[in-house]
Amino acid sequence: MMLYSPVFSQFYEQVKSSVNDGTFAKLTLAKTMGDTDLKNIYVRLNILETGGYNFALTSRYKTEEIESFHTVDETFMLLSSYIKNPFTTALLFTTEMDLTFKVNKKNIGSLIEQAPTFKNASPVMLEMIEKGIVKP
Repeated sequence: MMLYSPVFSQFYEQVKSSVNDGTFAKLTLAKTMGDTDLKNIYVRLNILETGGYNFALTSRYKTEEIESFHTVDETFMLLSSYIKNPFTTALLFTTEMDLTFKVNKKNIGSLIEQAPTFKNASPVMLEMIEKGIVKP
């Protein structure tokens, strides 16, 4: 049973809000359980030629990096599948706050809000605002 699922859904709602609000800086999955081949997943915004956006995921392994592109919903499903397998932490960086999702050994999820690390949204986020893809 994935007790952390509702909390992770809440976390991902914040990810989507930060994009719509124009405050998204970056998203990272980190802190693996044990020594794993997959070390991190970095999520960035990607502007589509059609004028919308999706997410670019960079999966960093011990020996290589693989980049893939996914819709907002696919990204949620994909990131969800990596929670506790192997990642225990997801970090959302916005210009308003840093939000950390953590899952403990009992599969309980928690959210911790802290002061923002980044003063500016990501360059792609700023470009999306400029192009009117999002209207904060």
